[in-house]
Amino acid sequence: MRWHREQYLDLMTFGAPQRPMFTELFGPLVGLDAEWRAQGATEAEINMTAFDWDFVPYAFCGGNTHIYGPPPRVLEDNAERRRELDCLGREMLLLKKTATIPLPQNFPVQTMDDWLRVKPFFAFRPERINWTEVEAACRAQQEGSLVVAYMPGAFDTPRDLMGEEIACLAYYEQPELMADILATITDTTLRVLEPISEKLHLDQLMVHEDFAGKSGPMVGPAQIKAYFEPYYRKVWDLVRSRGARVFEQDTDGNINPVIPALLDCGLTSIYPMEPAAGMDIVELRRTYGKRLAMRGGIDKHVLRQDCDAIRRELEYKLIPELMAGGCVFGLDHRIPNGTPIANYRYYVDLGRELLGLPPLDPKRTGWARMAM
Repeated sequence: MRWHREQYLDLMTFGAPQRPMFTELFGPLVGLDAEWRAQGATEAEINMTAFDWDFVPYAFCGGNTHIYGPPPRVLEDNAERRRELDCLGREMLLLKKTATIPLPQNFPVQTMDDWLRVKPFFAFRPERINWTEVEAACRAQQEGSLVVAYMPGAFDTPRDLMGEEIACLAYYEQPELMADILATITDTTLRVLEPISEKLHLDQLMVHEDFAGKSGPMVGPAQIKAYFEPYYRKVWDLVRSRGARVFEQDTDGNINPVIPALLDCGLTSIYPMEPAAGMDIVELRRTYGKRLAMRGGIDKHVLRQDCDAIRRELEYKLIPELMAGGCVFGLDHRIPNGTPIANYRYYVDLGRELLGLPPLDPKRTGWARMAM
């Protein structure tokens, strides 16, 4: 079911939502389509449209706040892999049979001098604002789409430049470097979003970090206070003053130790809340109440078990405290390989039943990724 932006914003700001939202955030992992075909799945099931997942359409605000440079240069492209050089000179490798996201094989920054060479790719320039896209977002918003603005990650950006190890050490060994990177992306983001938000009502601010693993986050409350908070607050205060209602972070892993610090930064929503990393949306709601909205949170791994395991997971998670608002129910990441189509069908049908949604109707189809 397609939601209107006002319905979605009402849900994610603890208003009075008409009903719970049940969605698929990411879709299948590479290779699951072949497994499902062998098990008799229809093409509509494989492309997700048979499940009539809830979604709200997104409209990009028209402002590029991230790396801005020449297009990638392809080095190799075949059935197995794709290698290319990006504008920073990183070699990016995509293994097509197992992944959809290319990974950097090298990093351009280790010192301040290195950063100064690539800093122009992060600086403001008027071309970062596409006014045609801004106008298109205005029209889409009038038709019910959610207008989203993106800001570079406070950790994600240094990690892209330096790799995780050097980025983590830089907080201690090169604080001036980290400060200059954050100052640059703060300036650029504000200078992009300030004029856009004069012409276009921004609904949601979005930041990608992925700064945690199963054992915990790679930065602690002190680093978040020193580096994340000044940046996040300046951008969020600007767009919130002009009507934005949701500030969401995308990060995998166990972020329990730093959630209070992230909330102090202004975040209102986090996803995908991975149970395998210790993220329990039931306990999080009881701890943080209406301070924290969430998306995801349903353990994808139970789908590879049996119907009893799926029922236990859903009966634990799909509870009145979470149905009342501030939660989009969905798997915590991509549907894993080894998930039988029969289990997935059971998951969908039982979830709809427990949430009080009508059974699937072949006449109602549609799906759009809810992950950004």
